[in-house]
Amino acid sequence: MANLHIRDARPSDQDAIRELTLAAYQQYAAHMPPELWEGYRQGILSALADSKPVDRIIAEQNGTLVGCVLLYPAGTVFSKTNGESVTLPYPEMRLLAVSPTVRGQGIGAALVHECLRRARVAGAKVMTLHTTDLMTVAMAMYERMGFVRAPETDFHPSPGFTVKGYRLSLDDPAQR
Repeated sequence: MANLHIRDARPSDQDAIRELTLAAYQQYAAHMPPELWEGYRQGILSALADSKPVDRIIAEQNGTLVGCVLLYPAGTVFSKTNGESVTLPYPEMRLLAVSPTVRGQGIGAALVHECLRRARVAGAKVMTLHTTDLMTVAMAMYERMGFVRAPETDFHPSPGFTVKGYRLSLDDPAQR
């Protein structure tokens, strides 16, 4: 992780963030029905373009964008596909992405630690995230970092496809 720098994204980073995020998630396209992948891809693009208050955090290595994540504050309201709305009770990390060319160097973990730091500074007691069984490396990392399953927050964007909820207590001194 030599020369890794974590910072807030600037407007000029928007195109690079979109390209990196799509490149990072592209590997899952082969494991989803085409219509589900296209819906997921459009969801990624919508989230990246959304104007909701969000921390857009990036990781640079030697001046090159190598990772990014979105951190939504508690109270953020999202619309479900069925038109219902859901309000985040806790800060939530979304769309953690690391460039496929530099994976395994701790960049994802560094971005998660920054999200946890910011959530603690904001006074949050819990951090949440969602992931899928396709994202085995990410799930293993989250579990190593102390995140635990929160099945009550799961959702199902299509039959047979579960997006799994996870949470981490920020009060636990072992998680610092």
